[in-house]
Amino acid sequence: MLDKQTMVCAENALPGHVDKMPVPASHYVNGRAMSSPVGEIFVLPGHQQAMFGLGCFWGAERKFWLLDGVHLTAVGYAAGFGANPKYEEVCSGQTGHNEVVLVVYDPSVVSYESLLKVFWQSHNPTQGMCQGNDRGTQYRSGIYAFGEQQLLVAKGSGEQYQRLLDEVNYGEITTEIIPAPEFYFAEEYHQQYLAKNPGGYCGLGGTGVDFS
Repeated sequence: MLDKQTMVCAENALPGHVDKMPVPASHYVNGRAMSSPVGEIFVLPGHQQAMFGLGCFWGAERKFWLLDGVHLTAVGYAAGFGANPKYEEVCSGQTGHNEVVLVVYDPSVVSYESLLKVFWQSHNPTQGMCQGNDRGTQYRSGIYAFGEQQLLVAKGSGEQYQRLLDEVNYGEITTEIIPAPEFYFAEEYHQQYLAKNPGGYCGLGGTGVDFS
């Protein structure tokens, strides 16, 4: 039986798909255009991207669309094997992808460091291949950095939060911090899910330790 909390190896992973998932025309919450002419998320001039995995992406996305300075959010899959995976395949543990949130933000309004603070405080980054009762490799904690500067800042923030966790006897952070892999859009019904379904499931729970 497949252990969904053990990362699948490349040779055993599902092969993926040629066809990309359609990108919604607009963001359900703020109505802004989401799709670029080449079928990727639309990034305005002067804006930057960030990508995070912190458990079920329904609740994770809401954490970021609420922030001033965040222009767009989208949920999808990253850091696994095979292109354009489908939700059921990711949940099977046979693709290695993580459920992630892609954030397009205006750095003149909200800093990358502020996004990291929300990331660390919104989940428990010490749990390995799960988050609360959600168990599987797709629920692991991850920061996927766009560029060397983000990577350095992300690693430094992890070290800082570990010191804070150590003060209250939490375990070791298991967050993977790596250069941003390709982002594959999730199905449209997952996008801004908790705005479409206000009573929907959200399994996120932080440690109670402020990042400061």
